[in-house]
Amino acid sequence: MTALIDHAQQIWDIPGGIHPPEQKTLSNRTPIQPAPLPRRLILPLGQHIGAAAEPCVAVGEYVLKGQKIAEANGFVSAAVHAPTSGTVSFIGAQPYPHVSGMPAAAIVIDSDGLEQWTDLQPCPDYRHMEAAELLEKIRQAGINGLGGAGFPAAVKLTARPTQKTHTLIINGTECEPYITADDLLMRERAAELISGIDILVQLIQPDQVLIGIEDNKPEAIAAVRAALVERSYTLKVFPTKYPSGGEKQLIQILTGVEVPSGGLPADIGMLCQNVGTCVAIHDAIVLGKPLISRITTLTGEALSRPGNVEALIGTPVGELLDFAGLDKAKLNRLVMGGPMMGFSLPDLGVPLIKTSNCLLASTRAELPAPPPAMPCIRCGECAEACPASLLPQQLHFFALGQQHEQLKAHNLFDCIECGACAYVCPSSIPLVQYYRAAKADIRDLEQKQQKAEHSKQRFELRQERLRREEERKEAERLARAERAAKAKAAQAEAASATPVAAAPAADDQLKRLKIEASMAQVALKKAEKQLASHDTPELQAQVSSLRAAAEAAQKALEAVQASAPPVTAAPPADEALKKAKIEAAMLKAQLRKLEKLESPTAEQQTELEQTRQQLAAAEQAVESLQSAVPAPAAKPAGDEALKKAKIEAAMLKAQLRKLEKLESPTAEQQSELEQARQQLAAAEQALESLQSAAPAPAAKPAGDDDALKKAKIELAMKRAELKKAEKAAAGEAELATLRAALTAAEQALHAAEAVSNKPAPELVRTDKAPIDEALRALKTELAFARADLRKLERDEQAASEALDAARARLAAAEQKLAEQQEP
Repeated sequence: MTALIDHAQQIWDIPGGIHPPEQKTLSNRTPIQPAPLPRRLILPLGQHIGAAAEPCVAVGEYVLKGQKIAEANGFVSAAVHAPTSGTVSFIGAQPYPHVSGMPAAAIVIDSDGLEQWTDLQPCPDYRHMEAAELLEKIRQAGINGLGGAGFPAAVKLTARPTQKTHTLIINGTECEPYITADDLLMRERAAELISGIDILVQLIQPDQVLIGIEDNKPEAIAAVRAALVERSYTLKVFPTKYPSGGEKQLIQILTGVEVPSGGLPADIGMLCQNVGTCVAIHDAIVLGKPLISRITTLTGEALSRPGNVEALIGTPVGELLDFAGLDKAKLNRLVMGGPMMGFSLPDLGVPLIKTSNCLLASTRAELPAPPPAMPCIRCGECAEACPASLLPQQLHFFALGQQHEQLKAHNLFDCIECGACAYVCPSSIPLVQYYRAAKADIRDLEQKQQKAEHSKQRFELRQERLRREEERKEAERLARAERAAKAKAAQAEAASATPVAAAPAADDQLKRLKIEASMAQVALKKAEKQLASHDTPELQAQVSSLRAAAEAAQKALEAVQASAPPVTAAPPADEALKKAKIEAAMLKAQLRKLEKLESPTAEQQTELEQTRQQLAAAEQAVESLQSAVPAPAAKPAGDEALKKAKIEAAMLKAQLRKLEKLESPTAEQQSELEQARQQLAAAEQALESLQSAAPAPAAKPAGDDDALKKAKIELAMKRAELKKAEKAAAGEAELATLRAALTAAEQALHAAEAVSNKPAPELVRTDKAPIDEALRALKTELAFARADLRKLERDEQAASEALDAARARLAAAEQKLAEQQEP
């Protein structure tokens, strides 16, 4: 079948557009050359739109050329492969070609220079393969768009279930100045291009294939025409105008159909692919090679040998520019991409990535710095140049005022950021920069709103889930209470029908019926409160049932009370007084609880006043009952008061010891210490007066056990205090005082043992070795010297002379001890 290649075929025009100087002759006069193999390759994990790839190799691992080193991390992602054989030397943040200049995660490979390939799986006879298998091979090859933003090819080629792709458009426009990578690719690899288109046709089965090329590429047009033998693909050549290479603009030029605002070509059954992407798909399917290199234009007047090279992904751009003869003295600005949509690179160490189609090394005269921006004069030239029929002037004002709703209403996101508006602006306003910043702000705000809405929905769903769970639990509680009330009522009816045999059994039955009636009333009140909050038919039925059960239990109780014999004697006054005190205590606790509320509601305020009135009545009842109850018999003379005084004095002593242990008490603690001393003195005085008033106890025998016990306890305490002070390296004065106290306690114990009736203990001491008093004295001196030195070393304000003296003392003590221990 003869290919349809006719200039007379209908084409359409797009609104706006500009004709900047092309400057393509700098690089399209020489064939594609292979770039030299770099010693070090930097492979960023995110060279595409979507999630960054996930490393599947480790540092120090040897990899082969074409081996996968990072897996696609999610549906919208692309794998990364080793461009050459070598060793993985680093995984982490590395320089990245981005307008922000920020580093990004990458895998670094040190080349071994051998270029050893991994095992490839070519499929030259791919026509028998299923679409899913072809898609998977494209996905595993890590192919993304090579002419635009880098959307993963497999995701773009995945068919929509509700929309057939009837038109496949191959983009060979390359409309931006300076860039000639696609031009040279079509000239030299037209056969591979057509093979890649054949694979896409088998994959998506379109009704027609349109190939669009601008008329400023006659050699490429001739090469593609020659390759289109026995193909029914349509080649359309149209006049050169920037930005005809935009996806939506190219569709309009070739088909006359406009992509809806905010829509995608897939929404109208069309699919666009760049010629470089088609060649990469051919290499992946027919040759089995993953995407590890690309054609890149090296151009600009700062290069002595501009042209196009096939370079490995990850090659530092500085090495490529050196290969093209970079004159750093002439270099003013290094741009990745073209002069219209490219961006300046921060340094020469960034790597080449899959979307890098051009490196422009310009001089100051070639790309002069733009003049300072002036106020907008409302000339309207930006609107005439816009290929998307937008109003750049209005978008600029809305972006300045951060009027996001107006920006979206004026279709900001239809802007392809081609730069045509800024190119024609006589006021030199960088319009595209404002649009990019406004888009980023809107996306960020929408993302935050989406997160907030998601959090709100999760919170509401959780609250609804908790409410349902609470209703279920309450329904179960009410059902249990209803069953229990019915069972108790039935038992009560059965018990009321049975004659009472004895008075104790009747009392027990009456008590049980009172409890059951009270429980039924409690269950009814709970159900009524739940019904007031959530009025549902199920709760209404439960309340009715519980009310009937409560009435039945009350009737049974009243019946038993009526049949019970009258009480012969009223409860004693003590019992009534006890009940009144309990009720008053409960009311006090309830009143304290209500008074703690910071901002009580009107209902809680009413309850507070009512509780106060009830407490006053209860206290009055207690007073009246106390006056009616006869006075208790007098207790023995001051025993109880003496006991309380002893307890109070002991508590004050403990409190005083605790306060005296504080190293640096505050003014408030010092005041509390003085107050505790005064209270202790008063308590001890009261205790002495009570002890003198109390009758003297009968004399105990001379050998009283209590005196002996106290002497033993005192000795143990003094010994413990001395050991504690020795461990803490206390001063010699304090240790001498404690030793004297220990000696006095030992003498007191001996005296108590002498006057006691118990026989004197037989003391048996076993000396493991004779003790040398001189050796003991030397060891003691050594311990004191060491303790004093440690104390001085802990003191930050200690004088150096004192430290030197303490060290000399310790050294002398150690020397004397060593001399004494020598045989």
